[in-house]
Amino acid sequence: MPKRKKRMKLPNNFGSIKYLGKGRRRPYGVYPPVTEWTFTGPVSPKALAYTETWEEGYEILTAYNMEKDGKIKVNRGTFIDRTPTFAEVYDMFYQEKYYSSPKKLSKASMSSTKAAFQNCFSIHNIQFGQLRYEDLQKILNNCPLKHSSLELIVSLLHQMYKYAMKYEIVDKDYSAFLYIPKNDDDNHGEAFTEDELKILWENKKDPVISMILIMCYSGFRIAAFTDIETNLNGQYFKGGVKTKSSKERTVPIHSSIYPLVLNRFDGSRNLLASSTSRFRLQMYSALEKVGIKRHTPHDCRHTFSMLCEKYKVNENDRKRMLGHSFGGDITNGIYGHREIEDLRMEIEKIKAP
Repeated sequence: MPKRKKRMKLPNNFGSIKYLGKGRRRPYGVYPPVTEWTFTGPVSPKALAYTETWEEGYEILTAYNMEKDGKIKVNRGTFIDRTPTFAEVYDMFYQEKYYSSPKKLSKASMSSTKAAFQNCFSIHNIQFGQLRYEDLQKILNNCPLKHSSLELIVSLLHQMYKYAMKYEIVDKDYSAFLYIPKNDDDNHGEAFTEDELKILWENKKDPVISMILIMCYSGFRIAAFTDIETNLNGQYFKGGVKTKSSKERTVPIHSSIYPLVLNRFDGSRNLLASSTSRFRLQMYSALEKVGIKRHTPHDCRHTFSMLCEKYKVNENDRKRMLGHSFGGDITNGIYGHREIEDLRMEIEKIKAP
């Protein structure tokens, strides 16, 4: 392996250029002179930039010192900032997440990430270090897609900034305060009727219908059941997808579906025992066989909400179990903690046919 070229010694109080190791697109960190010391030694300043070559770093330090001495005025937006573009950071992030991580992620996750990136096309060629909150929020404000697609964009930006800060590409997360400027359109659906629920219970031995009943009496989205903690001893589910309030929530297993869960559970976190797309097809076929019109998996979630309302489950606990946000209700959102047994008392108000 060839040795790195020996560089000239930089003048005192000029700054430093550090080689940060192989495997980086820009392996040279460019640092201004140290200006702060503690009893343990000098305090390393934040990098001015990261460059592909030592020579680029020297150019930046030279400009920095000339500006400091009042000899020139540097346009930092076009000269000092050598951070990679948004698209380049995405490429590095994507490579690490899907090909370098020991955790194998699904093709669906890869497709969602790619789609979110394409919807950020307006900033693909902008240097990452020059992006600001307004640039990111404008993407969400101008995007005509559904709420779920905007959630994917926000999730991607959060992950990319986490990656960029880890590798010191930037030192501030401008995605932290992003918001989705439209109401959640996840409220369309049709709950199973009481008569339809009776038919489902009469056919509960069918493995697909048993899973439909589990979804109707727990309130989780179908995707959550592909990676959910099923605690038979504690008789609860823990998991969730999509939003902050939905993830990692705990919902007691209703006594009526506990035997179905017990019969279905094989130790895997995928209680669905298939992909979501495959289960949808199985569900449509199973409903048709027992004479029930087509319902989507999301209708099971609406059914749970309907049952909570019908049997007078505490409204705040209904929100907790569905993973709904309390919005501006700080009292319930932050301080309204509930024990699993409190939730169990509420969910058991629901009666099964």
